[in-house]
Amino acid sequence: MQVHKSKTLKLPECVLTIGALDGLHIGHQTLVRQAREQAVELGVPLVVYTFDPPPKVFFQHVKLLTSLPEKLEMLEKLGVDHVVVAQFNADYISQGVERFLQELINLNPVEIFEGHDFRFGRGREGDVNTLRKYFDVFILDPVLCSAGKTISSTRIRELFSKGEVDEANWLLGWNHLKPVVQQNEKRLMKK
Repeated sequence: MQVHKSKTLKLPECVLTIGALDGLHIGHQTLVRQAREQAVELGVPLVVYTFDPPPKVFFQHVKLLTSLPEKLEMLEKLGVDHVVVAQFNADYISQGVERFLQELINLNPVEIFEGHDFRFGRGREGDVNTLRKYFDVFILDPVLCSAGKTISSTRIRELFSKGEVDEANWLLGWNHLKPVVQQNEKRLMKK
């Protein structure tokens, strides 16, 4: 797997997914696996475009579920070919939808896989409908847990803060990385 700074990767074609992916939980894993299947079927590389730090960490100062190195390790295990890491800072958040779309055009995605609630650009003005004007977009329905609730990084943080560690770990779905999860859990519990 190759890791790139934003605005440095150009490809003849790819399958792309974009997101903060904090925790790389079961919902994220489902999205990446489906994108991977499509990339293999089409014979093109899978690219994940992510942010460091994740937007919620930048704006709301929430605790990280996974550091960038942990996230990259997990993405490699999921078979991702390229990861683009955008430095999420004041300069980055000032860019409009058009500038972000231009970067995506340079990646030449034949298809983009996204969650239903994906937003991008200054003021979150772009969404999946904006992407659909330029690209073929597959939208993943929310992934639900056995209780019927949407699996999300926010929900996992809430579970950790309530001390519901087993449930949070189950939603993360990375049992083989348990020491990482326990370390992150301690950081979250300190909040």
